[in-house]
Order: sequence, then structure tokens, then C-alpha cells
Amino acid sequence: MTSPRRAPFTLMAISDLASTESPQRWLEALVAAGIPSVQLREKRLGDRDRLDLARDFRRVLPSGEAPAASTRTQLMINGRVDIAIAGRADGVHLPATGLPVPALRKFFPHLIYGRSTHSVSEVEAAAAEGADYVTLGPIFDTPSKRAYGAPVGLATLAEASRLGVPILALGGIVSCDQFHSLAAHGASGVAAIRLFQLDKDLEEVRIAAEEAFGS
Repeated sequence: MTSPRRAPFTLMAISDLASTESPQRWLEALVAAGIPSVQLREKRLGDRDRLDLARDFRRVLPSGEAPAASTRTQLMINGRVDIAIAGRADGVHLPATGLPVPALRKFFPHLIYGRSTHSVSEVEAAAAEGADYVTLGPIFDTPSKRAYGAPVGLATLAEASRLGVPILALGGIVSCDQFHSLAAHGASGVAAIRLFQLDKDLEEVRIAAEEAFGS
């Protein structure tokens, strides 16, 4: 067993723009609340539309490059390292069977590399290849994942957390009340869609995460 590494962020808001009336208002609300990371997902869009969105996201999210930026909101792109580079994102979130991290890091060492996982064996593989973090899920029941089987549960989270790679729990996480249990089972943070919608108190989410997982 290796010692756990610190996650690059404790919260990752995943985009679902089909359910968001104003993407810019959503991003501005995340920034105002201090949410540390946003993942641009939007798999249904074509390449150019996703790149345009990445550039729009980067204009709104503080990159830390400007002197006036007091905080940094990391921008992650789902699955596409080319769009991450062209859109000046901070990293790429890879699917479980996506390109290997070492091959990408050789050419793009400045990026953060995350990977989706759904089992202990996938977390182990991601840890071995040097992923900066993984998402693991679904931890709890969630309607969008029922067709793929039962949630992995907290016991799997606890087992996977011993492998040394930071884990963001994913799936069925809709309330800050779940954070302490997730942290107790080894999660370094949370990635979610519903938790970060505009009807939520996003600052409360950030404060609760800092208390549960550390800032």
C-alpha cells in the first residue's frame, strides 16, 4: 500500500448544459462560490462546438494567469487532450479505457490527468500509470447509471482508497450531508452534476467540502 497523494482539487463540477439555462451564469456562480474545478463534458457536441465551449469556459474561469486572479478554477476537458490544449484547459479527464497517461504526459507534462473508474481494479491501473486523480462511481444509486448495474458502494470506495491515488467520489451525491461519510471511506473529494446546479447554495457546498475533505 502506498501513501495517498493529495488531490489536485476536492470538488469538480461536471457540466450538463442541456439542463442549464445560462452556461455563463452557471460558471460565474461556481467562480463566485470558490468551486475549484469544472469539467467540460458535453459529449453530444461536435469537435468545433466543444472547442468553442472550452474557450468560452476559459474566458470565464480564472486561470491564475492574470495578475488580478486571486483564485484558480481548474478547467478539465472530458476525453479530449487536443481540445484541452487548444482551449488552454488545465487538464483532461480520460475514460476508463482511454489513452494511457504516461504517453500523454510525455508530450503534455503540464496537464492534470484524471481518469474515470468503476472498480478497484480500474483504480489500481490508474494509480499504476500515474493518474493525478480518479473519479470512482457510481457510489450511490443514480438514475442515469441504473442501466449499467448496481452502484459500487462505500466498501469499494474504502478498498480503492488504499491504492494511493486521490479519489473523487461520483454518482448519487446530491447533498453536503454525504461528504463526511465519503471522507471517512477514503474519498479525497466529490465530482457531480446535480450537486452544482444553480438551485444549490454553492458556497455552502464548498465550505462543507473544505470541512470534510480539507481545503
